[in-house]
Amino acid sequence: MTSTDKDAPRIDERPIGPVMVTGGMPDDAVAEILAALERGRPTMFAFCNAHSVNVARRDPVFAAALRRMTVFNDGIGLQIASRAVYGRRFPANLNGTDLTPRLLAAVPDRTRVFLLGSPPGIAERAGQIIAERYPQVIVVGAANGFFTAGEAPALAQRIRNSDAHLVLVGMGQPRQELWAAEWTETIGAVTCCIGAFLDFTAGVVTRAPEWAQRSGMEWAYRLAQEPRRLVRRYVLGNPSFLLAMTGVAMRHRLAGKRDRT
Repeated sequence: MTSTDKDAPRIDERPIGPVMVTGGMPDDAVAEILAALERGRPTMFAFCNAHSVNVARRDPVFAAALRRMTVFNDGIGLQIASRAVYGRRFPANLNGTDLTPRLLAAVPDRTRVFLLGSPPGIAERAGQIIAERYPQVIVVGAANGFFTAGEAPALAQRIRNSDAHLVLVGMGQPRQELWAAEWTETIGAVTCCIGAFLDFTAGVVTRAPEWAQRSGMEWAYRLAQEPRRLVRRYVLGNPSFLLAMTGVAMRHRLAGKRDRT
């Protein structure tokens, strides 16, 4: 590494299924987003977990949207897949709930942030809390995620008119990524797809205990909270993901053996 790039983020990209996933330490991921904010050009960031890969495998439109973004690794499933296929884990687990507070604490003074997602009233409540916790942030607007396709153009124009530098989008996968892919150029800001961060910040959803987060079992806690919504994602989706990644790992090893012969 030269003297000119010694302070550059130490990121590591590798495909997990159809998704190119970017790994690194949390500070490296934050630095990537801060660099995009400094450039001032429309740029998209998202997070990929096992569910993301499953959706991308069956939905080419979602997979194409993710290819236009920097997609950080999220969850133990990605770590297992990376270890199985490439023989190494990602440097750290990155997720929107943990990384977004780091980002908000690190953004420059008077960074203008728009919040989009969650049921009515939640983004506004989260915005009040964010404004109190991060005094260098100016929350320039908030909107719920329950809008129709016909309302999307006016919403995008509202965000553009707010002169937001950063838009935090929490509408669940794949809707948040599909929205970002369609409208980021129009709104002219950096967009980050952050999942349930607004719900957690507003206090309407309880985060898993630290032991569950550290052990990679946060998904089980969320399943217990919302079994009807998440049972297919976790009880059926996780085994499907692991089975698919096992097949990828076997093909990867066979290809390596052929290359050595």
